[in-house]
Amino acid sequence: FAVMRARVTGPPPRETLARTAPTLWRVRSRGWRPRLQCLVHPREPSEDALVSRLEVVTLPSRQPGDLPVRSCARELQLPVHEWPHTGPVGQFDVGVVASFGRLLSEDLILQFPYGVLNVHPSHLPRWRGPAPIFHTVLHGDKVTGVTIMEIRPKRFDVGPIIKQEEFPVPPHCTAKELEVMLSKKGANMLISVLKNLPESLKNKREQPKEGVTFAPKITIAKSCIIWEEQTAAQIIQLHRAIGNSLALLLDRILDDSGAVPGSLLYHKVSQTLIARCKEGWVGIKTVILKKQLTAVDFYNGYMHTWFQQNSRTVHQECRFQTLKLSTPKKTPKKKEILAQDIKQ
Repeated sequence: FAVMRARVTGPPPRETLARTAPTLWRVRSRGWRPRLQCLVHPREPSEDALVSRLEVVTLPSRQPGDLPVRSCARELQLPVHEWPHTGPVGQFDVGVVASFGRLLSEDLILQFPYGVLNVHPSHLPRWRGPAPIFHTVLHGDKVTGVTIMEIRPKRFDVGPIIKQEEFPVPPHCTAKELEVMLSKKGANMLISVLKNLPESLKNKREQPKEGVTFAPKITIAKSCIIWEEQTAAQIIQLHRAIGNSLALLLDRILDDSGAVPGSLLYHKVSQTLIARCKEGWVGIKTVILKKQLTAVDFYNGYMHTWFQQNSRTVHQECRFQTLKLSTPKKTPKKKEILAQDIKQ
């Protein structure tokens, strides 16, 4: 995540304001580079530089190693501040945020003569909240979008729309792939808005009251598969939303007789674990226990010897069990598909 503040050339909103001003830009680390670079460097050699001063504000990192956003900013030789410190006050025109995850106070917003803009990766008012891309993929939306809106104090994703575009969601797209696509779209839209900011703000419109949906933060409990309730299609959709896609669905070649949800087989030709769901079967390429295992390693380590000793077994005697999670005190930052215990 990051916050970026930039000075943007152009006429001020009121005659009494100085001619130059700032931008505060909060952007998710993935997809940050094209947005940051497009403000630093004009897209065409003939274009004048849009931004005369640019600074970056990042959230504190709780993990070892540098944040990608901070690393990119330093590579571009930009000043970097760490939230809640935002650097010098009253030296910038406009703020821009994207997926920053912090509410902004009215006092902070008023430091920017042109206000603070938000680059949000959904077609608002659909999917307000911190995880719009995840919910777009999880719910199988055919269309998404990017919205540039005006930030309201102490509220998320409710301000008036300055610019909005709609884009089709590519078939079988993962959340990571969609994020890359929308990041580039959002960067281009932001440049378009900043090129004529006073006119863009003049034409802003309130968000519709109809069609509001919410995209809450994803917890680790969401990644727990409930074999008795979820179909193969739902599990694959979930995996596309939170990780790599599961491309193999082999319900047509398996005999369903005697197979209860969670029943587990190994398909040697494709080197894939196959688990019975509420309807159909789903292919699994990796399982995470103490470490990530391929389907081949999991079969050799957990299934092969057991099947040799129990040659007359039926499907349900070797299966995944639905994992019952206790409510965590803190939401883990890293989201992974939970490995299920094996009943042997």
